[in-house]
Amino acid sequence: MDDIAHRAGVSKKTLYQHFANKEEVVKESLRWYKTHMSENCEAMMKGSENAVESMVRLMALIDEMHKRINPMAMFELKRHYPETYNIFREQLLERDIEMLRDNIITGMKQGVYRENLNADLLARYRLETSLLILQPNLIVNERSDLMNINLVIGEHFLYGIMTPKGEELYKKYKEKYLKK
Repeated sequence: MDDIAHRAGVSKKTLYQHFANKEEVVKESLRWYKTHMSENCEAMMKGSENAVESMVRLMALIDEMHKRINPMAMFELKRHYPETYNIFREQLLERDIEMLRDNIITGMKQGVYRENLNADLLARYRLETSLLILQPNLIVNERSDLMNINLVIGEHFLYGIMTPKGEELYKKYKEKYLKK
């Protein structure tokens, strides 16, 4: 709490006037961050020409997020603040899965994703794999691996659902948005 008060430029007493304890600070901070990220994702996806561009722009946004986040953050959150972690997961289920599902349905209609995909299952799968790399596991060994693994998982997902038309668009958008 001392560190938070110092970085916010307020006294610890002032901080406690707004938040009862550390857990409340963590919960509200995460809620704000998650809402902010979801709004950015929605705006970005609406501003895209097609479903493939939306997904590539989303991959770039997640890449930027991973550059700023400690890879152990989700693990620590789940371990020390399980209630807050569960709120975070619920928000993912409410907004992000719906956004991904809509993208997949749109992509099928546009002919850039294969027909007859299970949009709900694939949206959940994509979200889980994007969170997987923020947990201690066998996939991520070093922080530098994080961005590369995110790209590999995102590409694997997209190549699994794209049509040849979608693949051509992906190559174009990859060059534009996912520069190394």
